[in-house]
Amino acid sequence: MNNLSLRDPDANVAAERQDISALSKESKKEIAGYIKRDNLELVNANAAPVRVKDTFYTRVGKRCIDAAISLVCLLITSPINLVIAVVTYFDVGRPIIFRQQRTGKDEKPFTIYKFRNMTNDTDANGELLPPEKRVTRWGKFVRKTSLDELLNFVSVLKGDMSVIGPRPLPDYYAERLNVRHKAMYAVRPGLECPTIKSVDHPLSWEERLESYVWYVENCSFWVDLRLCFRMVAITFDRKSTTRRSVAGHGGFLGYGPDGSVLYTKSVPSCYVEEFCENHGYADLRQAVDARALAEEARE
Repeated sequence: MNNLSLRDPDANVAAERQDISALSKESKKEIAGYIKRDNLELVNANAAPVRVKDTFYTRVGKRCIDAAISLVCLLITSPINLVIAVVTYFDVGRPIIFRQQRTGKDEKPFTIYKFRNMTNDTDANGELLPPEKRVTRWGKFVRKTSLDELLNFVSVLKGDMSVIGPRPLPDYYAERLNVRHKAMYAVRPGLECPTIKSVDHPLSWEERLESYVWYVENCSFWVDLRLCFRMVAITFDRKSTTRRSVAGHGGFLGYGPDGSVLYTKSVPSCYVEEFCENHGYADLRQAVDARALAEEARE
């Protein structure tokens, strides 16, 4: 592995971590590439094995139940979807449907559909502004109530998703995951994958990915039934939805050499310094300011 002797990503002191949330999507991808280069091979070598549950239910029964539930839900929610579509049109204009490629079962790509709740405002480089700068007031409401997720039943009916399963991640996350966490792709992604027990905090990336592995190893009809009740409870729990709507650990970037998850709000300084050096910035602040100046020039 390259550069392991030159860097010390084990530095876990808060002062040695930096928040790169304000950088562009491409800049974050570049930093994620540094992290993968240095750590992923080592992390894979030390990752605990996963035993994927393989039963008649996981192979056949679950899909049959998903198809029946999604068809009924689409019929019942069609009037609600119509109202949301009209409000969305007047809120953000056309198109009213947001499409994005995600990674599904067996790492095959598929398209998810949601009602749009953000504008398409971009910076001077043509990159979308951060979500918090684009989401509308109506968007905050539908996200908090999960109403924007209703169209995902289309993906469930098509067979791309399941009612219960690991949340589908953006396609560019797949190459950053270690072999243990990639086990989530052994099953169809789901509308939601609650923890089996109630928690009083938004899940960190580490907790979330490990909960997906637990699901893959324990999937059964009874587990899905319990998680369906948990999903309904979470949806109608005002405190839970508020916690989730304001939660923000940042995007997943990869792993430290010890296997800990690294995300955009806590990046070892060595990678930020390498990025700045490669682009001629004195520090992260200058890199962020350069993007801000580009946005002002566009306006």
